[in-house]
Amino acid sequence: MDDWELKPARDLGLPPTERHRCLKREGGLVETVLRAAWWSSIHTALKLYHRLEVRGREHLPPEPSFIVVANHGSHADTLVIGSVLPLRLRDKLFPLAAGDVFFETPAVAAFSALVLNALPVWRKNCGAHGLAELRNRLTEEPCIYILFPEGKRTRSGVMNRFRSGIGMLVAGTPVPVVPCFLKGTYEACPPHRIIPRPVKISVRLGRPMSFSHLDSNREGWNTVAQATEFAVKQLAEAAKG
Repeated sequence: MDDWELKPARDLGLPPTERHRCLKREGGLVETVLRAAWWSSIHTALKLYHRLEVRGREHLPPEPSFIVVANHGSHADTLVIGSVLPLRLRDKLFPLAAGDVFFETPAVAAFSALVLNALPVWRKNCGAHGLAELRNRLTEEPCIYILFPEGKRTRSGVMNRFRSGIGMLVAGTPVPVVPCFLKGTYEACPPHRIIPRPVKISVRLGRPMSFSHLDSNREGWNTVAQATEFAVKQLAEAAKG
């Protein structure tokens, strides 16, 4: 029998503001209960107000770790994807959120960290160190990332090109990537709109993609970005039918 070893939380002793922004942040029972209630409420609201429809849920890996990548139409996108995950997976969910939007003010940062369990990605100065920490967490413990590789919401409803950050996270690792297409989120809540319109929202999930065969270098990162962008566009075409 292996000796039991007590390991302190990696964010132990950090002030609340720093803890909320910490990429190694850990949660407890209170946060788990809070998130379970939150995601259940969001799922119900989306079903009633937006007639949420999901196709391809069977493509989700049965266990973490994995990443869901999707087009980015509105701030509601993370809520939509998080709400369609099976209940048993939601406590392992870590949406990757823009640090300059969701972690600048203490109140918003606290909500993003404690309720959404989001991890910050600083778009203007996210160096290799930050992405390396996210990559290590993804490969060392069970977790699920939601990532929008466009880097920003569309301003026209047309999907922007995927950036190579997704490749820096998964190239050369066994972590699968699930492509996802969101239809209706831009129409429901475009930029500068506060109250969403009651537009139908649908989610299409594709088969998991593996990039373990690629080298973690510039060429590999770009290959991942191009492949995942193509997969999401294929789902978009399928959604037109």
